Amino acid sequence: MKLLKLSLRTRIFVSMTLLVLIASILIAAVTIYQYKEEAEDYHKDRLERKEERIKIAIDNALRSTTFPVNEENVTSIFRERDRIYQISEEHGMPINIYDLSGDLLIRSEATFIEDTLTKQLSTTIIDTLASLYDKRFLIKSEKKGEKFRSSYTYISDSRAKPLAILNLPYLEDDDLLSKELFEFLKRLGEVYVFMLFIAIAIAYFLSNYITRSLKTISDTIDQTRLDKRNKRIAIGNASAEIYSLVDAYNSMIDELEESAVKLAKNEREAAWREMAKQVAHEIKNPLTPMRLTVQSFDRKFDPADPDIRQKVQEYSKTLIQQIDTMSSIASAFSNFAQMPAQKSEMLDVVKITRLALDIFNEDYIVFPSEEEEIVAKFDRTQLIRVVTNLVKNAIQAIPHDRTPKIMVNVYTEEEKVVITVSDNGIGISEENITKIFEPKFTTKTSGMGLGLGMVKNIVETYKGSITFTSQEHRGTVFIVKFPRE
Repeated sequence: MKLLKLSLRTRIFVSMTLLVLIASILIAAVTIYQYKEEAEDYHKDRLERKEERIKIAIDNALRSTTFPVNEENVTSIFRERDRIYQISEEHGMPINIYDLSGDLLIRSEATFIEDTLTKQLSTTIIDTLASLYDKRFLIKSEKKGEKFRSSYTYISDSRAKPLAILNLPYLEDDDLLSKELFEFLKRLGEVYVFMLFIAIAIAYFLSNYITRSLKTISDTIDQTRLDKRNKRIAIGNASAEIYSLVDAYNSMIDELEESAVKLAKNEREAAWREMAKQVAHEIKNPLTPMRLTVQSFDRKFDPADPDIRQKVQEYSKTLIQQIDTMSSIASAFSNFAQMPAQKSEMLDVVKITRLALDIFNEDYIVFPSEEEEIVAKFDRTQLIRVVTNLVKNAIQAIPHDRTPKIMVNVYTEEEKVVITVSDNGIGISEENITKIFEPKFTTKTSGMGLGLGMVKNIVETYKGSITFTSQEHRGTVFIVKFPRE
């Protein structure tokens, strides 16, 4: 499972390296196995050749002997003129001769590995040899770390009558073959070490080449967003599979672009329809008392009434109040709908904030700025709008039975300007925290709830942010941050 968590590049690199290592191990194993097979065949063939030649020499000795050829004279025949020693020396192999009952009669080398010499053959060898069709029995053994092959066959006279048992002990000397194998494996190892370095280099560049396109696709997909225009992927040389993946992604981007346009259009239309309903609703509220006031004035109008002037003033005052309400609704809607123009200019934030606070002219609004000047790039009108809206919301959040206290502060934090507006109002309840910046949302009995939404819109236009902390029934602090440049 851990291998699956590795990157494709690493897996390609590891796989190719392991492939070369496994191939070298397999070839070495096959070579060793082949060596053993060839060594086995070599010793088998060599023993058979020597055995065949020795048997020819023994037959010649039997034909040329002066002794009668029978079981009793076997020892004398082969000791005559040291024939057994001559044959052994000529063919470079020790010879042991046993009688038919398994007793040792004569041997060519008295010192030939004494421990391996059997002076009495087992009944198993004698019985097996007697039962074999070709009258040849081979035994493999190992003593003191050396391997032996012992061949047992009959010595027969001219009429194929067995006279004795011929034993040829053969020592498997693999020193030469082992040396050749070692030299071969050494050269093979050198070649495969060289190939391993080449494979590592090829694997490195090949994995980079294969995954480079995938990395480009991955980075582009990571940057894909629904709220912005996404780039299509353009790749030069790549495999057919990569091209297929890129085409699928580009097609998806095209469809996503079309869907985003349609969605944005639908959202704008829905937002404007909802806003139109809200504006219509807010306008109808003052129209009703205006209508009732005019109707009442029409019914009760009496030119001869001595209080007619006072009544006209009261009617006019009521109408003017409702007209002002409608005007404020229209202004709020106009300010929210108008996107802030990016008239960026270098201005003193401390000075502009103090200017915005002069509009209220209230003693409970405190501005203890520690810095005399903080220069940043912003629009003068929009900055005043941000400060005034936050302060106005703070004033409206303070209940009438509480001594109001509002503190405005301006300072720098790293490369950003920070404006804070704190109040001792009623705070924001937990259920309203997520709705506070939504258009139309308000906890006040008047207004359309567009102020904070407009402030958020302005601040984000200048790559800033607005957050707040609040304690219910104790107050709220709004924090505005935006870059100095």
